[in-house]
Amino acid sequence: MADNKPRVKVPKKAAKGEVIAIKTLISHPMESGQRKDKAGNLVPRQIINKFTCEFNGQVVFTCDMDPAVSANPYLEFNVRVDEPGTFKFTWVDDDGSIYEAVNSIAVE
Repeated sequence: MADNKPRVKVPKKAAKGEVIAIKTLISHPMESGQRKDKAGNLVPRQIINKFTCEFNGQVVFTCDMDPAVSANPYLEFNVRVDEPGTFKFTWVDDDGSIYEAVNSIAVE
C-alpha cells in the first residue's frame, strides 16, 4: 500500500488580492470496496472521504470524495489571498486516519 504522503504546491508569495492556484496530491489506493482479490474476496473499502483547506484558520475549500474517485486523488483549486498566512490541508480516511500538510505564503 502507498505511504499516504500528501504533496501540496502553494506559491511562496503573492500580491494582495491575487487569486492563486493550489495543487494537492495524496498517495492513496482509494479502494471502492467492490473489487475482488485473487481469492475472490472483496477488497475492503478504504477511501479518503473528505478534504479541507484552511487559510489562517478559516475554511476556504472543502470537498467530499466518493468511491468513484481514482487512486492518488489530485485536486487543484483557486484561492484569493489578502494577507500573509498559513494554509492547512487535511485529508480524512474511512478508517479515521487524518493526513495533514501545512504551507505558508507571503503577501506583498
